[in-house]
Amino acid sequence: STSPRASPWVLLRVNTMIIAKNETARDYLGIHPNLDLALERITPAFLDTLGDARVDIVPGEVWCTKFTYETIPDADSFFEAHEKFLDIHMMLDGAERVEISDPQDLTLLRSEPENDFYAYEGCGRHKLVLAPGDFLVVWPGDAHKIKMFVDAPATVTKAVFKIKIR
Repeated sequence: STSPRASPWVLLRVNTMIIAKNETARDYLGIHPNLDLALERITPAFLDTLGDARVDIVPGEVWCTKFTYETIPDADSFFEAHEKFLDIHMMLDGAERVEISDPQDLTLLRSEPENDFYAYEGCGRHKLVLAPGDFLVVWPGDAHKIKMFVDAPATVTKAVFKIKIR
């Protein structure tokens, strides 16, 4: 198979999510310059400095925010997608279930192009559990349903990078 570094633009064209371990983040360098800025910060040194405020890496293009919240039932969550930004979701404490789907397979609930935000409902195509030490990259066009509890509601802490690539 072809590594991400050998064929980076294939990933961008087909909106292939990446689920990987934090220590392998540098393996994905070279796909996009703004993505590189975030991947280089998937380190204990950077993550330990995150507080409640958004950290701008390149204002308006790359930033990271830490969130703490209660996970919720599937029925209370929804899919979201973006056209210009990709997200990196990193669980710092606790675990949550995530579903990924193609927006074409879902029903549009809300469209906010000015905020690069599109909400959907429907069934996920890919299902995973995001746990500490994992990161998930969702590309523009990857609808992702987050915040769902694994076995029961729990408090989790997560870092999310927002990265402009279009």
